[in-house]
Amino acid sequence: MQELDKIWMNGELVDWADARIHVGSHGLHYGTGVFEGIRCYETMRGPAVFRLSDHLKRLENSARLLHMQLPYALAELRAACHELVAVNGLAECYLRPIAFYGYGELGVHTRGNPVEVAIMSWPWAPSSARRASATASGR
Repeated sequence: MQELDKIWMNGELVDWADARIHVGSHGLHYGTGVFEGIRCYETMRGPAVFRLSDHLKRLENSARLLHMQLPYALAELRAACHELVAVNGLAECYLRPIAFYGYGELGVHTRGNPVEVAIMSWPWAPSSARRASATASGR
């Protein structure tokens, strides 16, 4: 994976290498997390994130199923996605917002554990390049 400059984590942009969580995070032990995968396409008018509001609403709905209250409004997460694409200088990319119960108490219940939110981005080859590669490799 190509490392970029920044990852958005808990409300701020942090250096890629500094985006870390504690090994005792609830989400690592019990799978208490949700994510979305979102494409951002290069267009004549600049990067365009595909159905961003719909994806973020689905993230929020998924979190609700885990009794997880996202600590950021959807408008804040939307702005964070756009900011991340811009700061990393990506014309086309993949965005991965995730939310999970962080470090606090270990046990089946999530009570007392903070909700952590992060958004990663990484370059994504144009679909024509992926198709050509898949065809050449037989996959």
